[in-house]
Amino acid sequence: MQLTGLHVYPVKSMYRLSPDTAVVQPWGLAGDRRWMLADATGRFVSQRENSALGQVRAELLPEGALGLTAPDGSRIEVTAPAVAAGDPLADVEVWGTRFHAAEADKETHQWIAEHLGDYRLVHLDDPRARPVDPEYGRPDDNVSMADGFPLLLTTTASLDRLNELIATENPDGHETLPMERFRPNVVVGGAEPWAEDTWSRIRIGSVTFKVVKPCGRCVITTTDQETGERHGKEPLRTLARHHRLLRKAAFGQNLIPERPAGVEGDALGTLRLGDEVEVLEDGAHWPADGR
Repeated sequence: MQLTGLHVYPVKSMYRLSPDTAVVQPWGLAGDRRWMLADATGRFVSQRENSALGQVRAELLPEGALGLTAPDGSRIEVTAPAVAAGDPLADVEVWGTRFHAAEADKETHQWIAEHLGDYRLVHLDDPRARPVDPEYGRPDDNVSMADGFPLLLTTTASLDRLNELIATENPDGHETLPMERFRPNVVVGGAEPWAEDTWSRIRIGSVTFKVVKPCGRCVITTTDQETGERHGKEPLRTLARHHRLLRKAAFGQNLIPERPAGVEGDALGTLRLGDEVEVLEDGAHWPADGR
């Protein structure tokens, strides 16, 4: 097995970057979802509510700055706000977990309002501000502004199998779904379909990861990541019938990086396309009707 895809999402629910290499940090790939949009209550905003988010291109700039480009070509560069610089803190929330993030400036908020809606752009100045769900992680495990865990893994074999099932369920025809619909961080080739559901611990290149929880899927998987258009009920309908884990239509597995012995600092290692993927522990079992 080998690493065939790497994806970083600088702003939660916006368009992806697909580098050849990526540094792994305790809370995810470097630059992944350290920014997000929040509504007036502080709750995160995603493609679930506004599919137009996926059409905004995000670029990682030097010194933590961010570049945003709208479909009409309008572009803005945003300096990373920080507590040390005196920037205001916002009380924000992702799936029930509240934490503090630094707000971007008024000019940025005006640009966001013109292109997406009345939202605030916030930056996770302190990546240790948000813990992983303690049911699945250790007290010192942290996550960026991703839904719940530092990384999401999918496999090409499972996508191929899912597309076969969708074709069977839709004999009158249905488009072949690309991997981008599932917004993974790492994509593995060379596995058997659904093999990732049994993994407990893996190594990618020089970095090891705990495989902690299946990923329950939502309406974003029905959204074309190139156009923002919703396309019916697939793959949710077929996943609900054929691949239901923890009472949810599931695809992919969530990962938490492990710190290698002797490694200090935030960089735990670097992933590279073509890296070998090895299963270190397997035997995990996630029943369809609960744990």
